[in-house]
Amino acid sequence: MGGSEINSISKNDHPSNSKLLTLPTILTLARIAAIPLLVATFYMDGWRGTVGSTSIFMAAALTDWLDGYIARKMNLNSTFGAFLDPVADKLMVAATLVLLCTKPLKFPLFSLIPQLLIIPSITIIGREITMSALREWAASQGSKLQQAVAVSNLGKWKTATQMSALTILLATRDCSHGGPIFLVASGVVLLYISAGLAIWSFVLYMRKIQKVLLR
Repeated sequence: MGGSEINSISKNDHPSNSKLLTLPTILTLARIAAIPLLVATFYMDGWRGTVGSTSIFMAAALTDWLDGYIARKMNLNSTFGAFLDPVADKLMVAATLVLLCTKPLKFPLFSLIPQLLIIPSITIIGREITMSALREWAASQGSKLQQAVAVSNLGKWKTATQMSALTILLATRDCSHGGPIFLVASGVVLLYISAGLAIWSFVLYMRKIQKVLLR
């Protein structure tokens, strides 16, 4: 998700089904519908909020993989699904990042450095918005530029670290119950790694675009 770039590109390479609502598309819509539930559970006190928000996020990540698998196996690719899938991923990731920033983890380090999550969150969300606009522009310019911004293998690592980081941070955001400190730290580190991969992949895309334009 957050960017599940690899899933979206693999299941949408050849959109052939003309139906507006297929099973994969319904699962994608369910991910969008789950965002208000994520927000509601996030602001619940105690273990109910932690377990609820973490479970919803993990379920959304699972359906992201599942709708891609079903689309490939049952040949249920659709143009609408190709558009909606990355939108759903980005909305879920952006919502989770904003939530974590508005209600920082109960951990001493976040009191000392309140910007700790804000910096990678702005980086990741800004990169996704910019890449969406860039891909839309490239699609209007021809196939060569469109190929230049096609998803690379680096997206797999960005997505994996991003999903792992957000899951860990949601699950350990209330450390008042003696949650393991190393898990919180690993979630923060993974989020920064994801932000770094997001920047690096963007730089690589820009280099590819530059090569195409200079030909």
